[in-house]
Amino acid sequence: MTLNCKGHLVDISRPQVMGILNITPDSFYDGGQLKTTDKALIQAERMLNEGATFLDIGGYSTKPNASEVSLTEELRRVVPVIEAISQNFPKALLSVDTFRSQVAQAAIESGACIINDVSGGQLDHQMFSTAAQLKATFVMMHMKGSPQTMMQNCSYEDVTKDLILYFSERIALAHAAGILDIIIDPGFGFSKTVEQNFELLNKLQLLAHLDKPILVGLSRKSMIYNTLGVDPNEALTGTICLNTVALQKGANILRVHDVKEAVQSVELLAQMG
Repeated sequence: MTLNCKGHLVDISRPQVMGILNITPDSFYDGGQLKTTDKALIQAERMLNEGATFLDIGGYSTKPNASEVSLTEELRRVVPVIEAISQNFPKALLSVDTFRSQVAQAAIESGACIINDVSGGQLDHQMFSTAAQLKATFVMMHMKGSPQTMMQNCSYEDVTKDLILYFSERIALAHAAGILDIIIDPGFGFSKTVEQNFELLNKLQLLAHLDKPILVGLSRKSMIYNTLGVDPNEALTGTICLNTVALQKGANILRVHDVKEAVQSVELLAQMG
């Protein structure tokens, strides 16, 4: 299984790691740490040296009840960082974490090759056509509502079956729009209770029937730290544990704050054949 990113074929038959670069003041774990482009470059270099295949740059926190961010402000945050990383690390494969087609277009034109949309194209009806026109790889996540309302939308008949239906419909629409490379993200923590998150992780292998690469973002999330009674700063061990489960159940990409540990998990599991 491969992805075409800027003409570069990425083999994801062996799981890959995506490092998170949040250019936001209010993200739940690392908000405010990357206030300048120089700090973002330092973090990008560290993650690439630790083995990240992709870097995901976001300027709009999507934690529950996140504050609204204007289009102008989101562009101001992400575009200079993407330009700087592209210039300093031209082989880096960059993703933009946005649900706005205008931000996606500016990011791709500045050097990114992946659009990571938490709404799966539902919050901006121009997103699919934009991604197709730009020939960008598209990550569609599952979320109901918006970051401000998603935790009011946690009702399912069967969370895993509902997600399979959701992705089947969204994938068909994306292909019809002309998007070629699609990655699915079940959206742990988005419109799901802690119990639903664990149920979904336990049945993650069922998403393989969709025949698309699976991206998993569990890094330091509330399903870990609330279950363990710790804060996000103490959730690395839990993250490693659940990332390992996700890999065993078919995850192709791990989206993480801690790249070195994720790469080590992939390496150790690879030794088991």
